[in-house]
Amino acid sequence: MKSIELFSGAGGLALGLAEAGIEHECLVEKNEDACATLLLNKNQGPSVVKHWNIFGGDVRHFDYKPFTGKIEIIAGGPPCQPFSLGGKHRGYDDHRDMFPEAVRAVANIKPRVFIFENVKGLLRQSFSSYFSYILLQLKYPELNKRGNEDWKEHLSRLEKYHTKGKHDGLHYRVIFRLVNSADYGVPQIRQRVFIVGFRNDIQKEWSFPKATHSLDKLLYSQYITGEYWDLHKVTKKDRTELYAQLFSRIEKMRFENSFIDDNTVRWNTVRDAIKGLPVPRLNINFANIFNHEYRAGAKSYPGHTGSYIDEPAKALKAGDHGVPGGENMVRFPNGDVRYFTVRESARIQTFPDDYIFSGSWTEAMRQIGNAVPVRLAEIVGNSIINHFQKN
Repeated sequence: MKSIELFSGAGGLALGLAEAGIEHECLVEKNEDACATLLLNKNQGPSVVKHWNIFGGDVRHFDYKPFTGKIEIIAGGPPCQPFSLGGKHRGYDDHRDMFPEAVRAVANIKPRVFIFENVKGLLRQSFSSYFSYILLQLKYPELNKRGNEDWKEHLSRLEKYHTKGKHDGLHYRVIFRLVNSADYGVPQIRQRVFIVGFRNDIQKEWSFPKATHSLDKLLYSQYITGEYWDLHKVTKKDRTELYAQLFSRIEKMRFENSFIDDNTVRWNTVRDAIKGLPVPRLNINFANIFNHEYRAGAKSYPGHTGSYIDEPAKALKAGDHGVPGGENMVRFPNGDVRYFTVRESARIQTFPDDYIFSGSWTEAMRQIGNAVPVRLAEIVGNSIINHFQKN
């Protein structure tokens, strides 16, 4: 299946979908540093990247006409800052809101399916009306906003059209799901909204892939069987202590044997993610490992404590004014903290080790913090491709 990828960033979603077998005809990205990363990997990165065509410019100036009728999938992550919990929460009043461009792409290309990803903040109560507006625009992408119409007037007209019961022209069956990346094997607690739509003439049932990993299985392997510690050869004195809020959960598992009928496997942790990488140290460069340089200055204080090494990482963040260190540090059982290297952060986002990030530590971490976990994108891509093949 052929696709166009919008708002590609450093390429996490694109790479995962490519690993699933989706062929990108073009990637559209405005940010110069992210484009530099895409081009760097096109020239010397993973094989699936070598044939990517990269449009380095504003999506609002992109011409979709050459791709009409040739593209089956549109994917992308419209900029999340308007809806992010860490942003300014302007939503539809933020000039960075690019959902209108996502709708324009769907209306022009008319793909069989689209996949858009965004932050959990999109589902906040304060944005509920605008989120309904986004969904209705994606359902009826040809029902455009009129010249003097504001978004609320357009929403009202879309609602009337939606409830009339009969719909002519292009429309999509749209669903959304809030998912935790850790539930799919990503070593990170990263909650994101996926919006998926199938064109109305494609009569196929689809649902979001089931979770494959669980917290209970992680706790079971750590504090009941001890298999986790044995795997990593961690002695008892170096193990992370079980804090109070999880103790009752462990006791309930012991009493009910709730883990026996669970088909999931355990969550992956930071320790799993960085296993095999040498410990970064000041003034030491590892020539055979890309982006694995030590970063000094990490400090722990309330609200800025880092990610425990024996849990999935906190969601890596890009930050409006530099990298937020609290989410981008690893915390060891003895209380020590240090910043993740770029390579460690890339592993937490499930990028392969031969995927290279361009720019300074701050810029590379921003790109990684904005990315879709590669593994999660691949799982979604595989699910959609398998669904079409089976039907």
